[in-house]
Amino acid sequence: QVQLVESGGGLVQPGGSLRLSCAVDGVTLDYDAIGWFRQAPGKEREGVACIRSSTSGTTAVDSVLGRFTISRDNAKNTVYLQMFNLKPEDTAIYYCALGRRCVGIWRSYDYRGQGTQVTVSS
Repeated sequence: QVQLVESGGGLVQPGGSLRLSCAVDGVTLDYDAIGWFRQAPGKEREGVACIRSSTSGTTAVDSVLGRFTISRDNAKNTVYLQMFNLKPEDTAIYYCALGRRCVGIWRSYDYRGQGTQVTVSS
C-alpha cells in the first residue's frame, strides 16, 4: 500500500514563501510521476507541477512558472514544492499524487494525498 502525506501549508502574506512536502511511503517502482495539484474554493482542481522519477524532468503550469519549483529527495522519498512570491490567487488546498506519467489530470494518478491548506492573505 502506498501513502502520500502532504505538509508545510499555512497562512502567508502576499509575496511570501512556503515549501510544501509530500512524503511517499511504500513501494513505488511502477510509478514515475509525482504531481502537485490544487483546488481553490468554487474552482476545479488543477495541476500545478510534476516531476518524473526516471529523468527528474519537471513540468509546471504557466501561472506558477518562475515562482514555484518542484524537486525531490530520493533518500527521503519526499517531493517538494517550493513556492515564492505567493499571490492571493494561490490560495487553495494543495495535493500531491503518484502516477505513471506527468499529466494534468487528477484521475490519472493512482495514489493521492489528503491535502494541505495554503492561504495567501494580508
